[in-house]
Amino acid sequence: MRARTVVPLALAQFVCSFAGSNMNVMINDISTDLGTTVHGVQVTITLFLLVMAALMIPGGKLTDRYGRKRCLLVGLAVYGVGAVVSAIAPGIGVLAFGNSILEGVGTALLIPPVYVLATVLFHDLTSRARAFGAIMAMGGIGAAAGPLIGGLITSVLSWRAAFAFQALVVLLIILLTRRLRDPLPANPDQPFDTRGAALSAAGLTLVIVAILAAGTNWTVAIGLFVAGCAVLLLFFLSLRTAREPLVSLALFRDRVINLGLLTQHVQWLVLMGISFVVAAYLQVVRGHNAVETGLFLTPATIGLLITSLSAQRFARNRSQRSLIIAGFAFTLAGIGLLLCSSAVMGLFLIGIGVGTMLTPSVNIVQSRGGPNKGEISGVSRSVSNLGSATGTAIAGTILATHPGEASYTTALTTLAAACLIGLAAALLLPRTSIST
Repeated sequence: MRARTVVPLALAQFVCSFAGSNMNVMINDISTDLGTTVHGVQVTITLFLLVMAALMIPGGKLTDRYGRKRCLLVGLAVYGVGAVVSAIAPGIGVLAFGNSILEGVGTALLIPPVYVLATVLFHDLTSRARAFGAIMAMGGIGAAAGPLIGGLITSVLSWRAAFAFQALVVLLIILLTRRLRDPLPANPDQPFDTRGAALSAAGLTLVIVAILAAGTNWTVAIGLFVAGCAVLLLFFLSLRTAREPLVSLALFRDRVINLGLLTQHVQWLVLMGISFVVAAYLQVVRGHNAVETGLFLTPATIGLLITSLSAQRFARNRSQRSLIIAGFAFTLAGIGLLLCSSAVMGLFLIGIGVGTMLTPSVNIVQSRGGPNKGEISGVSRSVSNLGSATGTAIAGTILATHPGEASYTTALTTLAAACLIGLAAALLLPRTSIST
């Protein structure tokens, strides 16, 4: 595996995943410093994940039109500006603009090229699994270790320094990306489905906002959810008439892609949901500080790191389907242990489970994308980030609706139910080997 190719791609995934989880341990510090509430910080976190999810499909499409490397660099630049704005934010509004909007838009532009480049630069299943394993490992580490790293930075310096850290990592990635090769030519004349992009973004936004609203007003939440589903239906109908649709309907006729996307969605929903639930519970209910909370979540990071870095060996010895099934089984067992108050082993098994299945799910979807690599990459990342946003929104809504010890059990039980859906999807994947 060419290290100089994989390192900047893996670091790009790391910093974006880190941004999605490191704020979980800063809830008390940010709310106190900026004069806001825990719910206000949770909305900011969820909005960041939502912007990523809503714009990832258009971002993936733009990679084919303007080139992978160019979109990667533009995305990094926008993200870096957002990190700086967040670091100096005087209030929650400016923080939301820098973190949720600018960093969210930057991520939507830079992440699809990461997966397209990994797909086209590594041709056989084994080498691609190794590349995806490194990228997903860094993404998983960013998500799982984000609370620990963020907690250490917050305790030693301040929560603002965590955003300065992100800006420095982005600068390093830009320097490393200068020598990166883009083997696919850009197609600037390719039409862009503006109507489809607007409808998909609006529909996804309404659905996630509906989940957030459920904690305060069920009538409003149901209305927003119905409206979101209606807009998404219009989006799918618009794909039939668009000259160059944002997403090819053929993708959704592929049973393997649909099942693979569902497993990706649930994986990130569970990972980010558990991270938020545990972090919020420890700080708000138990009164732990940022670094204590980060250390508490470390077993999940260790488990995820062990399995993610073994992706190449797993791909060589086991089918993609069996790895995904095993991953959900380990994750369910881990949630069960958390519910039984065995936190260390429970988090470790969750890390083992998520790390085992992240790479094969991505491999299945990316390998069946056909010639439009940016399209499938955008869909894949959008579904994953929608899972992250959904997991955080569901967890936050439950914690806001049922404060106290009972909310912890309710949230974890809900996430276990979601995990069962992912396991069912994995069992429906074909038994035959899935390759390029």
